[in-house]
Amino acid sequence: MLESAPLSNQLLIAMPTLRDPNFARGVALLCQHGEDGAMGIMINRLSEYRLGDVLAQMNLRSELREVIDSPVLIGGPVQPERGFVLHTPHGEWDSSFRISDEISVTTSRDILAAIATGHGPRNAVVALGYSGWSPGQIEHELRENAWLTAPASNTIVFETPLDERWQASAALVGVNLTRISPYAGNA
Repeated sequence: MLESAPLSNQLLIAMPTLRDPNFARGVALLCQHGEDGAMGIMINRLSEYRLGDVLAQMNLRSELREVIDSPVLIGGPVQPERGFVLHTPHGEWDSSFRISDEISVTTSRDILAAIATGHGPRNAVVALGYSGWSPGQIEHELRENAWLTAPASNTIVFETPLDERWQASAALVGVNLTRISPYAGNA
């Protein structure tokens, strides 16, 4: 049973004390959170791939330089071979999940085909893999001061430069992460 309200559509921001290399200085958009655990997409980890590489692997082509050169993120350590597209507006894609009134996540090929031809969503972030937490794990990690939460922000997800998203996410709730001790504790 959840000890607090579900955290879907929240940014999960790694505190400076979080040392796990998968999440250190990371920001994840929580797509789902409930009694079965949580699923999120990291929004500030650049992969070695460009969208043109991913499209080629799927036998899709684009003639649009801005699509071909678009960065692909590392969404998390779980199923790194699987693609996820965070986007607005929602649209009618084969396999989508509505995170909020503004943001959806889609895993079907049709959205990538539309992006390749310039007919995709207005805002889109492509990531490989996702981040997952078992039931109660996020709640435990929050009690241990590993994470900070903030309401999701389209500006941060779709517009803020990747290297600024960690600090900008914390600033949403008035926190300057550079002023926090790298050592955790509870009073």
